[in-house]
Amino acid sequence: MQLSPWRPVRPEPERFHDEGSADPPKIVLERVEAGDVHRRTERFRMLHRIAYRDREYGDLLVPADLGTFETDLTSVPTIFTWLVPRTGRHLPPALIHDGLVHAPDEAPTYLSVEGHVLDRVAADRVFRAAMRDTDTGPVRSWLVWSAITLSTIWHGSATWSRATHLRYKVAAAATVAIVVVLGVLATLDLFDVIDEVPWMGERSFVLELVGGLAGAVVVPLLLGLTWGRFAVAGVVSGIALAVLLHVTVALALITLAYQAAEWIARRRPVAAIVIAGVVITAHLALIVLFLTPFRSN
Repeated sequence: MQLSPWRPVRPEPERFHDEGSADPPKIVLERVEAGDVHRRTERFRMLHRIAYRDREYGDLLVPADLGTFETDLTSVPTIFTWLVPRTGRHLPPALIHDGLVHAPDEAPTYLSVEGHVLDRVAADRVFRAAMRDTDTGPVRSWLVWSAITLSTIWHGSATWSRATHLRYKVAAAATVAIVVVLGVLATLDLFDVIDEVPWMGERSFVLELVGGLAGAVVVPLLLGLTWGRFAVAGVVSGIALAVLLHVTVALALITLAYQAAEWIARRRPVAAIVIAGVVITAHLALIVLFLTPFRSN
């Protein structure tokens, strides 16, 4: 039985259990690091297998091999962890999904008690249902599911033809590109750099802001419909991207600034020069401001 994305479903946390028992799952992880001292990647090895009883595929156990399977928990870029943290109620579903998705040339990293073979699309459906069963917040569930669906569209499924994969990929790429371009144009229009966005134009700041927000909903909604069977994910992804575009750019710039600061701080001669330059520039700026007459309107 497939779980409809629109039908209200009572969470059933008991669908998660330990292998061979009805006990709640025990998530036991061993931290694994790779790389040199300056560039380390952090992953985790599961020391205990967990199971999820899916409504359609029955009991699914992850991982198949405790000795080789590794996970990065919830696969979220650092700049989005404020919205979707790496751990939380969605962690057990994320671990199950990590096990269900594997490269075409790899052996399955999950066990199906009933012998089912799942492609990426089926794995995403299981993930969505599992998040509901852990009572993950609905907004977070939709955002995470839409993000992994976008990843599935990009990487493709073993059951798709090349033409089908290309059609989905073009629709998703076009949606992202159009939303980003319109977001930049809308921002320029809002601050009267240009007046080219039809639903904003030459109006007051408040009306242009309202028009921009309305466009950030309507345009991605229409573009999302081109995703076919993944239209819901297209709509959610498009609107989320449009609404969070400016926040994402700001966080990306802050992250880059932090990484640059870390890089400079590790190189003491460079750090000394940069700090001296910042201090001198700050002093000069204050001197100029104090000497410049203040003009009030």
